[in-house]
Amino acid sequence: MTFSIFEGQEASQVIFQFKAKPPAVNFKLTGETDGIFQIQSDGLLYHNKALDREKRAVHRLQVSTLDAQGATVEGPVPITIEVKDINDNRPMFLQQKYEGSVRQNSRPGSRELDPLKNPSYNLVVSVKDMGGQNENSFSDSTSVDIIVKENIWKAPEPVEIVENSIDPHPIKITQVQWNEPGAQYSLVDKEKLPKFPFSIDQEGGIYVTQPLDREEKDSYVFYATATDEGGKWLSVPLEIRVKVKDINDNPPTCPSTVTVFEVQENENIGSNIGTFIAHDEDEENTVNSILGYRIVDQNPKFPKEGLFLVQTYSGVFQLAAQSLKKQDTPQYNLTVEVADKDFKTLCDVQIHVIDINDQIPIFEKSDYGILTLAEDTAVGSTILTIQATDADEPFTGSSKILYSITQGDSDGRLGVDTDPQTNAGYVIIKKPLDFETAAIHDIVFQAENPEPLVYGVNYNTSSTATFKLIVTDVNEAPVFSQRIYQAKVREDVAIGTEVGNVTARDPENLDISYSLRDDRRGWLKIDPVTGQISTRAPLDREAESMYVVHVVATEIGGSYLSSIASFHLTLSDVNDNPPRLAKDDPGLFLCHPLQTTGSVIFEATDDDQQSFLGPQFTFSLDSEFLQNNWEVSKINGTHARLSTKHTNFEERVYNVPIRIKDGGRPPLERVVSLPVIFCKCVDGSCFLPAGHHSGMPTVGMAVGILLTTFLVIGIILAVVFIRIKKNGGKDNVETAQASEAQPLKN
Repeated sequence: MTFSIFEGQEASQVIFQFKAKPPAVNFKLTGETDGIFQIQSDGLLYHNKALDREKRAVHRLQVSTLDAQGATVEGPVPITIEVKDINDNRPMFLQQKYEGSVRQNSRPGSRELDPLKNPSYNLVVSVKDMGGQNENSFSDSTSVDIIVKENIWKAPEPVEIVENSIDPHPIKITQVQWNEPGAQYSLVDKEKLPKFPFSIDQEGGIYVTQPLDREEKDSYVFYATATDEGGKWLSVPLEIRVKVKDINDNPPTCPSTVTVFEVQENENIGSNIGTFIAHDEDEENTVNSILGYRIVDQNPKFPKEGLFLVQTYSGVFQLAAQSLKKQDTPQYNLTVEVADKDFKTLCDVQIHVIDINDQIPIFEKSDYGILTLAEDTAVGSTILTIQATDADEPFTGSSKILYSITQGDSDGRLGVDTDPQTNAGYVIIKKPLDFETAAIHDIVFQAENPEPLVYGVNYNTSSTATFKLIVTDVNEAPVFSQRIYQAKVREDVAIGTEVGNVTARDPENLDISYSLRDDRRGWLKIDPVTGQISTRAPLDREAESMYVVHVVATEIGGSYLSSIASFHLTLSDVNDNPPRLAKDDPGLFLCHPLQTTGSVIFEATDDDQQSFLGPQFTFSLDSEFLQNNWEVSKINGTHARLSTKHTNFEERVYNVPIRIKDGGRPPLERVVSLPVIFCKCVDGSCFLPAGHHSGMPTVGMAVGILLTTFLVIGIILAVVFIRIKKNGGKDNVETAQASEAQPLKN
């Protein structure tokens, strides 16, 4: 047996009373009684002192029954006493005073600590048992002294390493240190380099493991981390920045194998010829990359040396002496020395003397005659080739010829392309020709060079030529003023209302006749002379909200050519459709007999266009006599609920008239018949007896029909039988007569 007793209860509390069977007359208690538990001769088990769970949580006892001589009759029976705890001990700190330390920025929550402002803190920490949620809970307090120490886990200053060091590697470059001993250090490469040239030892010393090349990479950024023995970060990683310091280990390089400049033969002394820019891989804007330029050789030296100079640091070439003559020397080869403070490089420069533009283009003939073309000649066609020549140096800007049309083509219908090899000009059609706009074009061509002429030389009539273009008429189809015409009207406009107007022009000024095509519904008509479009039948937005027809403009006379444009008529809605039920729902049923009042939900709709809020219908019963049986309530703008007011309905179909009104202006309404079926329900399905369905025969009707059918069948059989009997007698007489007429045969 097991009993549970709260500690601290008053003494002499009865726990249980045991019963003894003869010959037993007494009880005996043994085990962990601790002088607390006793049993009387009548079997009452009790404790004479308060229990203490903290001393003994479980007492294990045994009870036996004894006879008059003290011999055991039954037992021993094991008894377990569980001492249940009560809150009778206060929590206590193990020490009256605690001491600790924390480093600034070493962990979350310590960022605001500053050992210079507050080097220490004295805290009072209290503890409550029972979660502090009970007024009878006990508490204790202690003092905690916290010393704030400086955080030595700090990112070191950026490091500079001279490139291409020949010192033995690895070389220590900086140091990190965690606040406490025992941390594990490692480096994290932020840039994921193929080969990471840094390492760290377990004292936090950071090393570069190989010589660095600034021209390959001029800086590195990576992180140092400190972790505990389990690999958990002790704090945020520290960013390590390394800059690679430049040394002058790269000579200057030429921009190309040969650098070519051009100078006109009449250039003035001091004119800029070009800029020579060499390159140095060393760090920019330092003494290692500052370059100086010097001309060390000129070939040929005719008419003299020193014809050119180069500015020492900018590399700008200038003409230093007299103007050059191409017929004397068309090309000079220069050797240029490029030097930094330690290296020198020789580069080749060529200077070409080019001809000046002192000759104008001259047409081979001044008049290219007359050309007649039809106005429908294809765009892009070449209609004429013109030619001018230039005596300047071939294939230069001074001899290249550009043609333009200066007169006779204000609309830009023609253009001239130049052949870069032969300077021939090809006159092409850029825009369609138009006889009606201009039948004759007196064209004037101008030939010019892209390079400006030298001072004192000007273009004259030798650089111009003429040409007459005659455009012949071609009958063209009418042209509408626009491809698509649009109009908008209400759908209820009267027949004959003007809804739009189209216009077309015939290029030959012929009269035009208008007609409609694809008027599928026969809604529109058009005035064949004016192009005015009007209605000839009622419109209906619900049938088609945008009505598209095609307008045909046909010239009268000529070739009777025609063109087509589209006419889009948008119909705006008017409220011309009354509401109706959204669907004829035969599934509106209520289970018969009704136990309580019931309801069905139905939906209304409207074919008219609705606002962004959707349709807004109102619902009501159409007859006051129905109000004793039915009630209609609106759910939202489209749905309503029809409810019964009592349960006394027959098992049949009730057609309830409902009046539905829309929210149009003016509003329209309609009375609809809503069928509600009262029927027996089995597993959610409605079953209505056949005799209660319209068009189905009753039992009496079925019996009458069956008897009538049998009567008709009987009459038919009687008639057939009489006919067969009559025909049978006649046939016998005819047979006998035929036998008598036949002769006897031996």
